[in-house]
Amino acid sequence: MAVNKAQDIPNFLYEGTNRRGQKIKGEIPSKNMALAKAVLRKQGINVTSIRKKQKNLLEFISKKKVSAMDIAIFTRQLATMMKAGVPLVQSFEIVAEGLDNPSMREVVLGIKGEVEGGNTFAGALHKYPQYFDELFCSLVASGEQSGALETMLDRVAIYKEKSELLKQKIKKAMKYPIAVIIVALVVTIILMVKVVPVFQDLFASFGADLPAFTQMVVNMSKWMQDYWWALIGIIALAVGGFTESFKRSEKFRDFLDKLVLRLPIFGDLVYKAIIARFSRTLATTFAAGVPLIDALESTAGATNNVLYRKATMQIREDVSTGQQLQFAMRSTDRFPSMAIQMVAIGEESGALDAMLDKVATHFENEVDNAVDGLTSLMEPLIMAVLGVLVGGLVIAMYLPIFQMGSVM
Repeated sequence: MAVNKAQDIPNFLYEGTNRRGQKIKGEIPSKNMALAKAVLRKQGINVTSIRKKQKNLLEFISKKKVSAMDIAIFTRQLATMMKAGVPLVQSFEIVAEGLDNPSMREVVLGIKGEVEGGNTFAGALHKYPQYFDELFCSLVASGEQSGALETMLDRVAIYKEKSELLKQKIKKAMKYPIAVIIVALVVTIILMVKVVPVFQDLFASFGADLPAFTQMVVNMSKWMQDYWWALIGIIALAVGGFTESFKRSEKFRDFLDKLVLRLPIFGDLVYKAIIARFSRTLATTFAAGVPLIDALESTAGATNNVLYRKATMQIREDVSTGQQLQFAMRSTDRFPSMAIQMVAIGEESGALDAMLDKVATHFENEVDNAVDGLTSLMEPLIMAVLGVLVGGLVIAMYLPIFQMGSVM
């Protein structure tokens, strides 16, 4: 399995003289020393000494990962540089200098080294499959072949920016309630382990039977004190089992994809996000001159959902037999009528990419509105959950005291 990572490409420290005879020194990423020397010679640098840079342990530990947003920023900056008429190799240098993430800077310099060594831009991107997917590489290759790389990079930048913005909106909707519920559970566990035992000693001095609700809470507290290790083990096994199943089992991932769409609140949000991704990807690839059948194949993977991946591949098969895209989409019974009608207009008018772009924009706005509505809805629901958990414990602890007061 030949997967090249940015970390596997070493850096070389060099000293030498430039064409003017001036002494210079610097750093260059390259697969080996011979290739590094060849690249420096092409730049007009006479190398007097070169050595491999040793990796610093502290630097390695503190190294940031390359995120999808880093890729989007890199694409946008590169598109801007090329639109301004800056040559490709020089654009890499300018963009690399302005990047805050050292890992992303290494990737950009690695791509620059590949291009200087005679590789194509798309070929250089293929060296980093963990950062640049097949769709990204294909669009860049298409731009290079057509001689309109700056235009294609601009389209790819818009696509990456819209995609990442959509992902962030989904994460925003999911993170808030999950974080609050986790905090509520932690607070509840602390109360059960630390606070309830204090009341338990107080209740023992009463010498009277406790209310059923209070007794239940006391029994739960005793169990958590005696078997806390079992609780931690169960949680660890559950999290580990879920993680491993998600990584290894395709059936489990497919089950989760189907389950998410059936959720009462989040399901509609995820559905709109999938339609937006489908439309945005298909619009970008089709506008780039990719044949519709090939564009649909790329779009299938971008949906990130098994049901819509299968539906898109079914559409691809129908279109390959001569069926119109609108009828192929309708036959899957997975797409909203608004999207199908817009596609129909696009096919009739010869502006399919423009109509798909409008569909994507519409559903991205729908996702934005749904996230805002969901956030407003979740706040009272979260307060209710907190009230039940914390308020229930408070009532259970004070219920015997209230009963004693009524008897006296």
